[in-house]
Amino acid sequence: MATLLRKIGLIRLHDRDTEDPKHHQGSLKGTKGNQKNNANKHCQTANETNILSTPEIKARKLDQLGKDKPSGKDKQGKDVAKEKQQTGGGGSKATSASSIPPLAPHRQHCTQVRTRRLMKELQEIRRLGDNFITVELVEDNLYDWNVKLHQVDKDSALWQDMKETSTEFILLNVTFPDNFPFSPPFMRVLTPRLENGYVLDGGAICMELLTPRGWSSAYTVEAVMRQFAASLVKGQGRICRKAGKSKKAFSRKEAEATFKSLVKTHEKYGWVSPPVSDG
Repeated sequence: MATLLRKIGLIRLHDRDTEDPKHHQGSLKGTKGNQKNNANKHCQTANETNILSTPEIKARKLDQLGKDKPSGKDKQGKDVAKEKQQTGGGGSKATSASSIPPLAPHRQHCTQVRTRRLMKELQEIRRLGDNFITVELVEDNLYDWNVKLHQVDKDSALWQDMKETSTEFILLNVTFPDNFPFSPPFMRVLTPRLENGYVLDGGAICMELLTPRGWSSAYTVEAVMRQFAASLVKGQGRICRKAGKSKKAFSRKEAEATFKSLVKTHEKYGWVSPPVSDG
C-alpha cells in the first residue's frame, strides 16, 4: 500500500513538472487580473456609492438636471415659436387681410354714380337755350370739362372789357373727382387772364362752395357757373391788359397750390361769398 501511494505521488509530481510554465503563469495572471478588476469595480462602486451619498454632490446633480431640463416658460415659448414656424405666420396675415375691406365694389359704385350724374348734367346744359355756358369734353373725357362762360352782368366793367377786347367767353377747366357729386369739382380759369373777381394766381377761384365744407351734392355745374359769374362782378373782376402779363397763361400746378393755401386761410378766418342776387 505504501508503495502504491508513492507511485501516485511521483506521477503527480511528474505531471506538475511537465506542464507549460507560461500557461501556468498566464492562468495565474488571468486569475489575478480578474480578481484585480473585480476589486477595482467593487472599489468604484463603493466610491460612487459613497460620493453620491454626500449632500453636496446631490445638490450638484439636481442643479445639473435643472439646467438640462427646460423650464415651463421656455417650453411654452419654444412651443409657440414652433407653432408660428409651422403656420408660417399665416395668422397675422389672415388678420390683416380680413381687416382691409374690399375697395373695388365701392369704387365701381362711385364711378357709376359720377357717370350717371355727369351724363345727366351734360344733357341738361345742352338743352339750355340762353347760351349762358357751353361744354366741351377734354379728349372725350367725361370727367374733364372745358366750360365756356359766355355771359356776365352786362352792366359790369368786366362785360365792357370783354366787348373791348373781343373776348367772346371766359374759358374754365372743371375736373370731377372719383366721389363726385359728394365732393366738389376742381375749377380754374384758363383764359383770359383775369384780375380781382376772386380769381387768384394760376386761375384758382376763391369760392366756399368749391371746398368740401361749402359743397353740397345738390349743386349742379350750371348753378356753380352762375355763382362764379356773380362772384366775378362782385369782386370787380377785370381782364388784365398789362403788357406781358396778359399773355402769361395760368398753370394748373400753380392753381392747385393757391387753392390749398386759400382754403387754409379761410378756414381760419372765415369765408365771404357774395349771393347771386348781388351779381
